[in-house]
Amino acid sequence: MPTDTSAEISVFKRRESKARSYCRGFDTVFTSAQGSEMTNAEGRSYIDFLAGCSSLNYGHNDPDMKAALVDHITNDGLAHGLDLHTDTKAEFLKTFERHILGPRAMDHKVMFTGPTGANAVEAAMKLARKVTGRTNIIAFTNGFHGVTMGALAATGNGYHRGGAGTPLSGVTRMPYDSYLPGGADTADYLEAMLADGSSGVDAPAAILLETVQGEGGLNAASAAWLQRVAKLAKDHGALLIVDDIQAGCGRTGTFFSFEEMGIAPDIVTMAKSVSGYGLPMAMMLVRPQYDVFGPAEHNGTFRGNTHAFVTAKVAIEKFWSDDSFQTELAEKEALVHLRLAELAAMVPDGEIKGRGLMQGVDVGSGDLAGQICARAFEKGLIIETSGNEDQVVKVLAPLTTSEETFHKGFDILIEAAHDVLSKPTTLAAE
Repeated sequence: MPTDTSAEISVFKRRESKARSYCRGFDTVFTSAQGSEMTNAEGRSYIDFLAGCSSLNYGHNDPDMKAALVDHITNDGLAHGLDLHTDTKAEFLKTFERHILGPRAMDHKVMFTGPTGANAVEAAMKLARKVTGRTNIIAFTNGFHGVTMGALAATGNGYHRGGAGTPLSGVTRMPYDSYLPGGADTADYLEAMLADGSSGVDAPAAILLETVQGEGGLNAASAAWLQRVAKLAKDHGALLIVDDIQAGCGRTGTFFSFEEMGIAPDIVTMAKSVSGYGLPMAMMLVRPQYDVFGPAEHNGTFRGNTHAFVTAKVAIEKFWSDDSFQTELAEKEALVHLRLAELAAMVPDGEIKGRGLMQGVDVGSGDLAGQICARAFEKGLIIETSGNEDQVVKVLAPLTTSEETFHKGFDILIEAAHDVLSKPTTLAAE
C-alpha cells in the first residue's frame, strides 16, 4: 500500500526542529536508493546530483560494501568499540596504509575523531595550537569548516556565524585566491601581513584552507597560490591544515584534493565519503612529529565507527587499489565540464567553477540558482546551490554515476534552466 506522503511530511513539520535544511528544498519522503538514484514513497525516482553533500561519492548502497557490512553484523561483529583495538580497525588501517598513504609517501598518523567533519577540524585546530603554543589560526574568505564553535570561528559564512550567540575568536580571516578585485595576488597580501610586526596579525598556529571551497561557491585555488601559502606557513612556523572533508575521497579527481597541487599538508581533515557508504566517520591525518595529544585529550564516544571501518576498507580496495578509477574520473570530469558549459552559455556572464567532479555554474544570482534547482527537482533531479549568495548551481553527483545517467541528469538541468529563464516574471528575464 502506498505511503500517505502528506501524513508522513506532517510529522516532520510538527515535531522536527526548524533547523532542518535540505528537506525544505526536496519536500518529499524518500524510502530507498541505489547507485545515483533515490526513490520516494510514491515510487518516483530522482537522479541524485547531491550525493549526501559528497558523503556518497561511491553512490547509494554499493553492493560490495553492503555485503561486507551485512556479513559483519550477522556474524556479531562489534557494533561499537570506543577506540579499542578491533579487527575491523586493523583491517582498515592496513588497507588505508597500503593503498592510500604508502603510494603517496605520506607518513601521517591517523587519529579517529568524533564522527563529523567539524570534529576533525576542531581536533586539527586544537592540535596546531598545542604544537606551536600559539592561538591564532589563519582561515580564508568563503571557507566553510563546520558550525561547532571552533570550526565556526574559521567559517566565513555570515548566516552560520550569526547562530553562534557569542563572539567567535582565535581566527584571522585572509582573502582566498582570486578574492580581491583586479586580479591582485592574495598570497602577496598574506605575505605582507605576516612579515609586518605591526600588521595586527598574531603569529599563526596554523593556516587552514580548502583547495576547492565546497560551500563557498566552488572557488578553486591554483597550484601556484597553494604552494605560496604552504611556503608561508612553513616560513612562519605555522602548520598547514588542508580541510579535505568535501573535496577529498576522489571528488576532485584524485583521492586527496591536494595531490597534484605540489603541497604536503601537516594535517589533513577527512569525513563525509571516507566511510564509503554514508556512515558517520571522521579522521585527522597528522605528521608524526606533531602527534602530541595525550591519551583521550581529544576524544568522543563515537571516535571510530566500527561499521564504517568495514565499508571504508571495501571502498578503498574496490576503487583505489590501482589507477583505473582515477582515470575514469578524469573522463567524467570532461563530461561534466562540457555539459555545464551549456548551462553557463544560457545566462549572462555564466561561469563554470570548481574542478574534478566538484563543479558548477555561477549564474549570477541566488534567486535564479534557487529557481533552477527547484525546477530541476520538479523534473526529477536533486541538485543544490552554493556560494556566498547561493548563486552557484553545484554538481556533486556520485563519482560512480554512469555516463548515461549523467546525461539524463544534465538534460533535466538544462530543461529546468530553460523553463526558468523563459518565464518573463523571473529575475533573469527582468
